[in-house]
Amino acid sequence: MKNPFYVYALKDPTNNPALTFYIGKGTGDRAWEHEKTIDDSEKGQTIKRIHDAGHEVLHTILVSDLTEAQALQIEAELISAFGVRSEGGLLTNKVKPNTFKKLPKNPLNVPDGCYERAQIALTMLQNSVMEFARANPKGVRNADVAKYLGLQSSYNGGVKDYPSYSLLGLLMKEGQIKREKVDGTVMHIAQNNRSRTEE
Repeated sequence: MKNPFYVYALKDPTNNPALTFYIGKGTGDRAWEHEKTIDDSEKGQTIKRIHDAGHEVLHTILVSDLTEAQALQIEAELISAFGVRSEGGLLTNKVKPNTFKKLPKNPLNVPDGCYERAQIALTMLQNSVMEFARANPKGVRNADVAKYLGLQSSYNGGVKDYPSYSLLGLLMKEGQIKREKVDGTVMHIAQNNRSRTEE
């Protein structure tokens, strides 16, 4: 049976040769869904500019028959290779820039692509937590997130819920999750039904 995931590129045909401006992974029609709802993101504005010029975005399936883990790894490597526009690269992908790379006396070696893979994986984890929270409108406890999404950690022999606690904290900081006490229990409630970020 064929694996469902693939990695794709969106290309701008107003350039000759057409330039890749977005790398993504997905299943089914994911590569074509970006044009159905054009938002105000850099990617959305690029798509709008292409359409306004009377052209269509070019969709290229780069690799198919992948597991999600394989697709994630290839996507991250390609994003690292092309670079994001916020750091002088070609892509409009939303990957937080690594500010530590710019420090003149950074004592640690960060291999190329390592930071980008971590950020993409973090986005996937946050999206999973948001989907779980949206599916439970009354809210979820940190322990629920850790247990049901397999995010419990082990440190020095003790089981802790730190990974899920950190993810919920990031989502609260972004305003995606609200922390409320419900019947004496701290619950985390999704604030809207929109996807946190684009994959």
